[in-house]
Amino acid sequence: MGRSTNALLAYGYDLGGPDEWKVQETCQYGGLTVEWHDEEDDENDFIADAVRRLDAELRGHHIEIETHCSDGSPSYLLALDVTTAHRGHPESVDFQDLTRSRLAGDWDDQLAQALRALGLTPLQEAPAWLLASYADGF
Repeated sequence: MGRSTNALLAYGYDLGGPDEWKVQETCQYGGLTVEWHDEEDDENDFIADAVRRLDAELRGHHIEIETHCSDGSPSYLLALDVTTAHRGHPESVDFQDLTRSRLAGDWDDQLAQALRALGLTPLQEAPAWLLASYADGF
């Protein structure tokens, strides 16, 4: 089985994942407690459930749910403007352009609307630029 690693740069929130959710909506055992996603059902996919919820609640949203960490132990980012650098292929990042886009697009407000639609309260105080990794085959 091949293994690949990627770097992700995204503006948004780290929501954590089944190993450690980084939102307030968890039970005493750490499981996610939102009505639109059932962690106990192995057939349920967090990203698919979240996208369905966002599509139902928000029109024309540009929010992404991106997996980070690994395919064997996924965590999730709720983000706008995700840049992925695949192993062996560096990406150029224009931070001035990203800042202009963030302000002009009112990304903070878009993320706040998405959080309300999902019924999630992140432990992270405010949206931020997040540098994360993702590996598959682990």
